[in-house]
Amino acid sequence: MKKAVICGGSIGGLFAAAALRKKGWQVDVYERTAIELSGRGAGIVTHDVLIDALHKIDITTDDLGVFVEDRTAYDKNGNELLRLPFPQIVTSWDRIHSLLRASHPNHHHHLGLSVVGYRQEKETAVAIFDDNSEVEADLVIAADGFGSAIRSQMLPEIKPLSSGYVVWRALANEADLSEEVRSDVFKTFGFFVPTGSQIIGYPIAGIGNDLREGHRRYNFVWYIAVEKEELKDMLTDDTGKYYSVSIPPPLVRDDVMKRFTDMARKILPANFAEILEKSEKPFFTPIYDHHSPIMGEGNVGLVGDAACVARPHVGMGVTKAACDALCLANSMEKYQTIPEALRAYSEERVAASARAHYRARDLGATIFVEPEGGNEDGRSNPNLHEIVSTTATIVN
Repeated sequence: MKKAVICGGSIGGLFAAAALRKKGWQVDVYERTAIELSGRGAGIVTHDVLIDALHKIDITTDDLGVFVEDRTAYDKNGNELLRLPFPQIVTSWDRIHSLLRASHPNHHHHLGLSVVGYRQEKETAVAIFDDNSEVEADLVIAADGFGSAIRSQMLPEIKPLSSGYVVWRALANEADLSEEVRSDVFKTFGFFVPTGSQIIGYPIAGIGNDLREGHRRYNFVWYIAVEKEELKDMLTDDTGKYYSVSIPPPLVRDDVMKRFTDMARKILPANFAEILEKSEKPFFTPIYDHHSPIMGEGNVGLVGDAACVARPHVGMGVTKAACDALCLANSMEKYQTIPEALRAYSEERVAASARAHYRARDLGATIFVEPEGGNEDGRSNPNLHEIVSTTATIVN
């Protein structure tokens, strides 16, 4: 039985583990956090490709999420500008992760170990962890996110680059919203697209994957352009400590939160403003992207965000990781040696990742389009139809 070590216990790592186990591999997953992961309820848009991938690793998709029928764009006054039929299931990070985690044996799941690098041996690879321990395996997989230590060693020239904007996220309980919002915005995949920012939102399950009407939540997402110095200030806590990548949500300063809420009162339509006002405390994340020219070398491979980050506009992060995992496992079965299998895997998935990467950058660029006469009310965005029809859709 061949052995694999997967560094990272998020969705990409667990998907790779499940796909390799199905091919007869022994797989150990090493996650850097000391407790089981939670995605703070963050929303995920599913695609048929993702649902099919879950079925291929024998995971049921019953009660996966909330079914929405339409996509709707609103103006500043809450008036409907555009409605497109677009049936889709929207779910949460926690739901997908919990399904994958339940499929992975506990005795092969290790918490509190962060990978810091690797070493290639003659026919194996060795994962090196922050406690100086080492684990040798036939295959070492980096699923340690966009700041991957393994990718940094394999491809030191590939570094995540800031997009020039951040994403604020929040969740509101369905029961806390007014009847007007519940009967209109809550039911749809909603958009508001003034120049310089972009708001989307959709319903997801409540806590514990509760899909009952009145018990669900609304996933609020707001992309906002920020200058370099402003972002540096936002990433600095009350003690003056600067976080170069992302600040832990509890450490965001009160004055940063106040600027955000003041901006919301000025910019948002009343329907989205109510959703945000009745949400739990919002949190923000800077948007970065990168794309690796290879996704494997020797006996070491990259999956998911470790290999490529496509900005969240395309909603492909989880689906891309799932496709990476299936392709990786199929290549391991098809080719005689692991380096040969990784070369084939890399050739296929680098091209697929590039399509998502560049499509996401194009969609991100629409945030900054300023038509003649302005677009503060969201009515004059020349890319409105494109944004509504292509956001969070499959990239072929």
